[in-house]
Amino acid sequence: MSPPVWAYASLAASMALVGSYVGLSKLLVAAFPVLLLAGLRFAIAAVAMVHWVRRGPAEAPLTRHDRVLLFWESFLGNFLFSICMLYGVALTSALAAGVTMAAIPAAVALLSRVFLGEAIRPRVWGAIGCAAAGIALLALARHPGEAGAGAAAASPLGYALLLGAVLCEASYVVIGKRLTANVSPRRISALINLWGLVLVAPLALWQARGFDFAAVAASTWVLLVFYAIAASMVTVWLWMQGLRHVPAPQAGVFTVMLPVAAAAVGIVVLGEPFGAAHVAAFVLAVAGLLLATWPQRGRAGDEAQRRAALP
Repeated sequence: MSPPVWAYASLAASMALVGSYVGLSKLLVAAFPVLLLAGLRFAIAAVAMVHWVRRGPAEAPLTRHDRVLLFWESFLGNFLFSICMLYGVALTSALAAGVTMAAIPAAVALLSRVFLGEAIRPRVWGAIGCAAAGIALLALARHPGEAGAGAAAASPLGYALLLGAVLCEASYVVIGKRLTANVSPRRISALINLWGLVLVAPLALWQARGFDFAAVAASTWVLLVFYAIAASMVTVWLWMQGLRHVPAPQAGVFTVMLPVAAAAVGIVVLGEPFGAAHVAAFVLAVAGLLLATWPQRGRAGDEAQRRAALP
């Protein structure tokens, strides 16, 4: 049986929100030190999600295996991803970040094959290729002919951090597939956010010493609240809801929405140029999504999707 349409919509909306705050993160990194920014994000989200921590009446108690997976889900997909992404964007450029983040779907497919044993259908490979090609074209078209400021600001460490963020996000998808079999999406969101707060709190408090909080503009605080709620609460919940019904390699294709949304923020909010190359990139991205989500016909297709959905 094919996954429901709302599961695909949840995955797409989750990654679109991630992309929007990745695109806006330049403004936040300019106002806050990275580790302090991460700590404030987790703290704000912890207050918003405190009522999600408690186990529901229909939920089974967490096993030792669940607790281990929750830690690694937070450490890789929450804590390390945030730090690698924020520092990586700060040390390179939006162009470099867009091109590098386009590798997420391929990384998800490969990790899910290795750790989950999920078969990757030829159509999904085609979707991954469309997604990667489309976002690479989009990123390259954002600043045509730019070889100066953006390239000069980049560093090998910045590229390494962005690649680290790609692997962290791919791990987040694969581990999340295991978790959703036993734990509700809301509780996963709350628990991994608390782990993120515990991990980053000492570093955030260290950077908070001597920081002038009064100098931060009111609009920046509003953006910070959006970033915290979107990154730790809404996106995780949406992603886990969709991941319960969609195989991990197929779900990974929806990470194409991350760089698409980040580029859209740059074009609409930051006034970056938009031309024919951008249109072609979006067409490739949509083609990838259709290849990944279009139901297969017949019993063979249903059986393949049923097997791929097994954890």
